[in-house]
Amino acid sequence: MKYPQENIKPYSGNSEKSAQVEQMFDNIAPTYDLLNHSLSLGIDRKWRNAAIESLRPYAPKKILDVATGTGDFALLSARKLQPEMLLGIDLSEKMMDVAREKTKKAGLENVVRYKREDCLAMSFSQDTFDAVTIAYGIRNFADLEKGLREILRVLRPGGRLVIIELTSPRRFPMKQLFWLYSHILMPLVGKIVSRDSSAYRYLPATMEAFPQGEQMQEILREIGFAEVNFKRFTFGLSTLYTACK
Repeated sequence: MKYPQENIKPYSGNSEKSAQVEQMFDNIAPTYDLLNHSLSLGIDRKWRNAAIESLRPYAPKKILDVATGTGDFALLSARKLQPEMLLGIDLSEKMMDVAREKTKKAGLENVVRYKREDCLAMSFSQDTFDAVTIAYGIRNFADLEKGLREILRVLRPGGRLVIIELTSPRRFPMKQLFWLYSHILMPLVGKIVSRDSSAYRYLPATMEAFPQGEQMQEILREIGFAEVNFKRFTFGLSTLYTACK
């Protein structure tokens, strides 16, 4: 099944979505962290912490961080969960170059490493990881169901999936306020700071189109995940999904 966000691309042209997403993140990599934390007013740190804390009872030793970007979530997971190994994967080498520098400064090179991988066709054997995490990247998947099946494949039986994703508030007045923020302020600031206004129009568009709440919960169940739950944060601005294999 095709989902609406799969048809949304950052740029015009006939190239595949995955190629355009890679180009977009390569373009905005130098300013991504600044914009990410500024535009969220720092609230995203609370959401990230909640996602990581949901894994603490399971003490995962091998963690895969999908769409790792500049490594914020990977590094926070490594500090808080202290796994034996954490691998961050992404399409954008320039985003991961930022992540590698941050990992070096944090002294975590022996635990956290990065590799370019397509999440729709990963090179790992099945039953490899104790946990898979995705922080604010799943809505960029060119094929949501295919990506989720790949994640299910590489998780070991009993392994945990944690997804934290931006979502659109549905109630007045937050719904209206967020529309103004995402459609006017975000593209304007993105254009000024990153000089790529297309990226900051694409990101809220995919957020609005992405399956949310009960719909995403049902998709995860249909793929084959068990114990699927979700929790909304901050008036529905972000949603945490948890599941297991």
